[in-house]
Amino acid sequence: LSAYNIHVNGVLHCQVRYSQLLGLHEQLRKEYGANVVPAFPPKKIFTLTPAEVEQRREQLEKYMQAVRQDPVLGGSETFNSFLRKAQQETQQIPTEEVPLEVLLSNGQKVTVTILTSDQTEDVLEAVASKLDLPEDLVGYFSLFLAREAKDGAFSFLRKLQEFELPYVSVTSLRSPEYKIILRKSYWDSSYDDDVMEQRVGLNLLYAQTVSDIERGWILVTKEQHRQLKSLQEKVSKKEFIRLAQTLKYYGYLKFEPCITDFPEKGCQVIVSAGNSELNFQVRLPSEQIKEGSFKVTRMRCWRVTSSVPTSTGPPGSSPGKAEVKLELAFEYLMSKDRLQWVTITSPQAIMLSICLQSMVDELMVKKSGGSIRKMFRRRANGALRRSDSQQAVKSPPLLESPDGSREPMLKLSSKLTSVSLRGISHSGSASDLGANDFHGNYAFEGIGDEDL
Repeated sequence: LSAYNIHVNGVLHCQVRYSQLLGLHEQLRKEYGANVVPAFPPKKIFTLTPAEVEQRREQLEKYMQAVRQDPVLGGSETFNSFLRKAQQETQQIPTEEVPLEVLLSNGQKVTVTILTSDQTEDVLEAVASKLDLPEDLVGYFSLFLAREAKDGAFSFLRKLQEFELPYVSVTSLRSPEYKIILRKSYWDSSYDDDVMEQRVGLNLLYAQTVSDIERGWILVTKEQHRQLKSLQEKVSKKEFIRLAQTLKYYGYLKFEPCITDFPEKGCQVIVSAGNSELNFQVRLPSEQIKEGSFKVTRMRCWRVTSSVPTSTGPPGSSPGKAEVKLELAFEYLMSKDRLQWVTITSPQAIMLSICLQSMVDELMVKKSGGSIRKMFRRRANGALRRSDSQQAVKSPPLLESPDGSREPMLKLSSKLTSVSLRGISHSGSASDLGANDFHGNYAFEGIGDEDL
């Protein structure tokens, strides 16, 4: 029986058979109607020739891409739970209670007891309840998968999504350097006010701010450093955060040094995401350092591409080891009628894309007058489950739409920034996703003459 590898974000997520995908297809059709769901590669009575096997793999890959990119299907519980179940089965992890360690920004460990089958949101809620973080603040935080370097610094790989089981995601990487970290998940620092109203929220924000300053993510002058220190000694956490909010790169996520083709090929760059922009500190071949920013509202679209070397080892032989080359490219409005592609080559490209998407989502929520307070609906068994409204926005959790009947104006964040299916029985194509994997940007604005 030929199985297909599904890679999500450059990592092997699960292995599925044709019959399982057909089952998903039938369930989606039943729920959403045949006219919404894309066509599925037909069943064949006879054994497939190698050429037909490859053709089917390509058709299935296109099918999964199409489902994922559809705002209704890609955001559906049916699709997400299919991927979660397949992930658990592939990793052969039985459902049982386990302790899971989650780190706070300051290195403090929180151990929660969860089920191996608990999805991202369940784990986030368990951490919040262990910390006594009130329910209406849960939505301001997210769980991130990070890798701890020898010197204790963290490199953020991605935000844990709702199509995965955090326990399975972190244990299947089979290395203690991978950790799950709790961090705030919004970009606009005016939301800090909501979080600081409450003791636990204030403590989490304070711990994150201190650690971002210590790791050099936020820039501080000598004088500012002195002021911050005295506020720290007085334990004036709110004043400390208020002062930090005025500093350069406050609220930014800083990425590992990587390579860009802007302004010329092969430049080293340090990228930071925040304040509705990607900030570049580029080292030119002349060793000169140049700094500049790309506003999210001027990015017409972006895409992540990745190439995964197909491993020839038996299934289950350390899938995470192959080095995946990831690129994020965005098309930028440089001047009134000049668009230019800018490419960043970085193992953190997926995380960059998730940051862009959530910055755009947040701008759209603000435009529509929505709030990022979290809404719940009761789950059947009495536990809490987030509302599945179509206006769901991925980073600030939910758009509270003033009028439920209104058309959702948001494209939901792409679920699997890259999906690919590869036949295990033979070496499939090495690309992790179709070239059609573009994110159109709803917050894209043209430039008027006055801008130039």
